[in-house]
Amino acid sequence: MLPTKIALVLRDDLPPNLAANAAAVLGLTLGARLADLLGEDVKDADGTLHPGLNTHPVPVLTAPADRLKALYRAGDVLRIGFTEVARRARTYGEYVEALSAATDPGFVAVALYGPRAEVGRLTRDLPLMA
Repeated sequence: MLPTKIALVLRDDLPPNLAANAAAVLGLTLGARLADLLGEDVKDADGTLHPGLNTHPVPVLTAPADRLKALYRAGDVLRIGFTEVARRARTYGEYVEALSAATDPGFVAVALYGPRAEVGRLTRDLPLMA
């Protein structure tokens, strides 16, 4: 099996509250799709059980909006996009309706998962979020 990699890429002009929200939404969606990446549950020295965490490092990178759109359309990897359409919708039904009418949904963030070499190729020149 090829080694895999995860990367979250957030739009570089997002204020911290919107960046945190976008990362959380993508993390939840990615985690639901990749449940096999979770490690085993672990007890600490006091016997408290801690649910297993994702076994991959998750770099959080930044890119301008046009690069996010290109990342979403490029590469042979799993791509999950979080858009302005999704960010502004108050219900999932609103999101579905608005996205179906959007020609450019305005990417806020993109999660990538796939072969390490391919995710690396797509993101190697992007800076870590400061």
